[in-house]
Amino acid sequence: MGVGIVVAIDGPSGSGKSSVSRAVAHELGLAYLDTGAMYRAATVWCLQRGEDLTDQHAVAHAVRVMPLVMGLDPAEPGVEVEGRDVTDAIRTTEVTAAVSAVATNLEVRAELRRRQRAVVEAESGPGATFSGGRGVVAEGRDITTVVAPDADARILLTASEEARLRRRSLEVHGAADEKAVEATKDQVLRRDRDDATVSQFLVAADGVVTVDSSDLDFDQTVQAVLGVVTQMTGREQAPAPSTLGE
Repeated sequence: MGVGIVVAIDGPSGSGKSSVSRAVAHELGLAYLDTGAMYRAATVWCLQRGEDLTDQHAVAHAVRVMPLVMGLDPAEPGVEVEGRDVTDAIRTTEVTAAVSAVATNLEVRAELRRRQRAVVEAESGPGATFSGGRGVVAEGRDITTVVAPDADARILLTASEEARLRRRSLEVHGAADEKAVEATKDQVLRRDRDDATVSQFLVAADGVVTVDSSDLDFDQTVQAVLGVVTQMTGREQAPAPSTLGE
């Protein structure tokens, strides 16, 4: 895949893969690619165009012509569509409710996988725009099995359903009481159920290492993933000059 390392991280909703992947990318001085954000951006694009999300061919055509720019800095992984910053827009309730219709469209998946592979290959090679060829941490559906099956380190980040619902409730509602968890349940479980029809992310494929974060806090999870990366690659990367969260 090039001279840099490629770390592929997959897992169910609420497993912490986005925040953990960003932290891992920062610690290793690598680019960060949030592939789930690409599907959300595609959803924003289709909604803005007034596409009927049940018309799979029309949606696929729209996505093929979508002018998408993914920010690769783990400190600020912005998303632009047609020159407009949609980083906040892709996280709205409207998009969350609609994204499965786009993400389960096989033609859309083929197009976005193509773009994802292009980013992974570019950032792990000498012509990298962000990492300088050091490599990339890519996270999301299909990464460990389809997009980057020959990545240097492939990890399935998982957690119990209880832990995943609690974390997503805190993220979305700022609370993890019974009411907040119940309000989050449909979003988390339905998305996993829908995506499981077109992608494998609940059980580790051959060669993919499982990291269960059910009983780990955030820092412990990051260290566990870093340990797997070091073990599988035999290399440690110099950290990026920026500081995540500044």
